[in-house]
Amino acid sequence: MDDEEIIDDIGSLVEEERALRGLALEQGGLDAGQRERLRELEIRLDQYWDLLRRRRAKSEYGGDPDTAQVQPADEVENYRG
Repeated sequence: MDDEEIIDDIGSLVEEERALRGLALEQGGLDAGQRERLRELEIRLDQYWDLLRRRRAKSEYGGDPDTAQVQPADEVENYRG
């Protein structure tokens, strides 16, 4: 997967996330399945943004961006800034 594919996937996930958030506003909330899907989208977006950062860092410092891998959800979700 190259940067362009990652960016395209991020765009699709953001689109779905926005649709769910809009639905939540219209309905006054989401059902359990929709809330779970929203959480999955948030995690996947965090993973993709992390992957994109890793790929770009490898490229910048002479590494092979294709060796960057998606990190486990629990690792990405527990980063401390």
